[in-house]
Amino acid sequence: MKKIVLAIAVAVLCSASSVVAQKFGYVNSQELLASMPEAKKADSSLQLFAKSYQDQIESMIKEYQKKGQEYQAQEKTMTEAVKEVKMRDLQKLEENIQQTQQSAQDKVAKKKEDLFTPILEKADKAIKEVAKANNYDYVFDASAGALLYAKDSDNILPLVKTKLGIK
Repeated sequence: MKKIVLAIAVAVLCSASSVVAQKFGYVNSQELLASMPEAKKADSSLQLFAKSYQDQIESMIKEYQKKGQEYQAQEKTMTEAVKEVKMRDLQKLEENIQQTQQSAQDKVAKKKEDLFTPILEKADKAIKEVAKANNYDYVFDASAGALLYAKDSDNILPLVKTKLGIK
């Protein structure tokens, strides 16, 4: 019985000492990305790209509203056949607006992925290099809400910024 208790105690001490030897760090990835010049440039580029679609959609909506007002103003004097044609035209315009909005959302999402993938990969590489160089066993992302407590001394954000040449 004493041997079993002694074996358990030794196992607990060994596992506790291995936990104590581990080094943890954290970084706020959102703060890191916000400080990277290439992320700022990509964000500006993405906003301009999205704005072009927004302008096109707004123009289509104005055309739709104008034709809708014309229809309402002239509805009483139109024959049933003309009303049907005008209503179909309005429905087609509405469908075109919806299709353009969906297409724009898809294209903007794709553009965002294309612009930010290399930036995220660069940041990830720098974080891993800093972690390895400073013997961190684990690095947590503080911006993801996965960290409840950390000593400021283990914040490796300044080291990652230095690695990327960011002040």
